Amino acid sequence: MSKVTVVGAGNVGATCVNAMAIRETAGEIVLLDIKEGLAEGKVLDMYQTSTLMDFDTNLLGVTNDYAKTAGSDVVVITSGMPRKPGMSREDLIGVNAGIVKDVVTNILKYSPDAILLIVSNPMDTMTTLAQKVSGLPTNRVFGMGGAPVSADTSPKRSVPAQTTWTAWSSADTATRP
Repeated sequence: MSKVTVVGAGNVGATCVNAMAIRETAGEIVLLDIKEGLAEGKVLDMYQTSTLMDFDTNLLGVTNDYAKTAGSDVVVITSGMPRKPGMSREDLIGVNAGIVKDVVTNILKYSPDAILLIVSNPMDTMTTLAQKVSGLPTNRVFGMGGAPVSADTSPKRSVPAQTTWTAWSSADTATRP
């Protein structure tokens, strides 16, 4: 894979870019956000660790410049409003649906052959929406929930791992120590 774009420079998006950079998953990774300077600042922080972490992935942070995402093989969409206390899943759908529609439309202008990975919540609804808005076949639009370690299982695996000094990858989510 030569180019990956991550849309949304919040905690999930920035962590995704950092993990891919360290693992050298792609030759180029673009981090895009709507907040002025946020993606650029996070990418700069990552670059400053590149010699320590021994990676040479080309990173680019941009604000609302979808042209810089052109030719992306994979686009990870993490953008959206986080769920706030007392907010229902249905409340979140209305807000994040508009964001995901806009992102998908803009991404496909510049990367029509991209595979979309949707992380925005509620993930199942946003994945279905992205597939319908994009018109892409279902084998090119995925939701993060199908991953072996998703946002739902990671906390359940990390808490036992922290209390027993076990690697998270071998922590059992069905039992507690």
